Amino acid sequence: MSHLQQEQKMLVSADDAKDWCYKGEGAANIVLGYCGSSPSLVGKVLRIQKVAKGGSPSPNGCLVLSDHERLMWKDIGELAESTSKDVAATAFIDHVMRNLLDSKHIDAGILVHVSKEFLEAVEGNIKSQRPPWRVDASKIDVLCESAFLISDHSIIIGTPKHDFCIAVEIKPKCGFLPSSEYIAEANAVKRHVTRFKMHQFLKHHKGEISQISGYDPLDLFSGLKDRIHLAITALFASPQNNFRIFLNGSLIFGGLGGSMDDTDVRSHKSGEAIADLISAYGLQLASFLELVAEAIFGSGILDRLLATQQLDVLDIEGAIHVYYNIISRPCAVCKNLSDAELLHQYSFLHCLSLDDSLRIVREYLIAATAKDCSLMISFSRTADGHNASDCNSVVLKSSNQSYNYKAYFIDLDLKPLEKMWRPTWRSTRCLVVKG
Repeated sequence: MSHLQQEQKMLVSADDAKDWCYKGEGAANIVLGYCGSSPSLVGKVLRIQKVAKGGSPSPNGCLVLSDHERLMWKDIGELAESTSKDVAATAFIDHVMRNLLDSKHIDAGILVHVSKEFLEAVEGNIKSQRPPWRVDASKIDVLCESAFLISDHSIIIGTPKHDFCIAVEIKPKCGFLPSSEYIAEANAVKRHVTRFKMHQFLKHHKGEISQISGYDPLDLFSGLKDRIHLAITALFASPQNNFRIFLNGSLIFGGLGGSMDDTDVRSHKSGEAIADLISAYGLQLASFLELVAEAIFGSGILDRLLATQQLDVLDIEGAIHVYYNIISRPCAVCKNLSDAELLHQYSFLHCLSLDDSLRIVREYLIAATAKDCSLMISFSRTADGHNASDCNSVVLKSSNQSYNYKAYFIDLDLKPLEKMWRPTWRSTRCLVVKG
């Protein structure tokens, strides 16, 4: 029996559900951590698909990409012909994102079969641990036949029991300002204010957050140690859903997933309480934030992420015209325009060949994934000054202590073509201008 088959066997019965505990969730998936004793599953997490309450479960055995999406990804047969979202996600990570972001920072995981009974049991076991608003909005898709099994990147396997492992999850967001010639003059603020900052204004206006974060993605992506440290400090000051800290695999600071405000934090621990918790292991809070900044600066891990984000050359204001080329419908943007000069400018995009249109929109969607992914970095102290062979190392200069660390990009799912038309930036722009 193969290793994969053994894992599949472990996951098919309802009795196996007791070995999986709730770790968090996003808009589309719930993440479970393994708390059993099987050596092959220790240090693993399981990502399970959700479905909206009242929504239709994912049909098994049907193509998950639309005809236009299959045309766009036709060169990757495994992706184009996917019959489940999990298969499509694996193919996209393996064939697209792995090459762009460096395979050593990518964990595509493996697919395992799960039974309806297992998923129903998990649903019942974790219901009380999920945020109430998440329970009201969605549930586990019990008809889904597969799930993602990946390493738990909040821990480093092999960390001595007497020592500790601390990890951070960061959502970097978009790290550059667009300069596309297709950005309308009325939206010129986009060239000077980051997308993250504009969304902060919008969320604050809607009452979704109590204060506007001081975080600036341009600092994190600057390549300058002082600015990176400034960004990390700002994220800690206002974590929202963009900064989380794990201690020995358990979430101790930051949102459970999806909530925008600082109030949705595990156990509602304050910064002082977090400082006390990690100081028990001999690490000061300020030193930890310095450690994160040192690892990001020294590794240069964000360089390739930024390059991937910058595949979005036209901005949505240009790419949306190319989108209409692909779906073979009259452009809804041009239809509402009376400015002859703008119509002439956009006519160039509508004259592009189908192959060029497919390439542009494909790169736009890849960039969208890169703008929305997360970065996990886990740390453990080096033993007797020796670095683990499968880890990088960083020295915390304030204490001269050396740490092993691993860094991985997660949440690298393919963005649906149909969601390209989302004019959120319009209302955001108005708030920034008025504010």
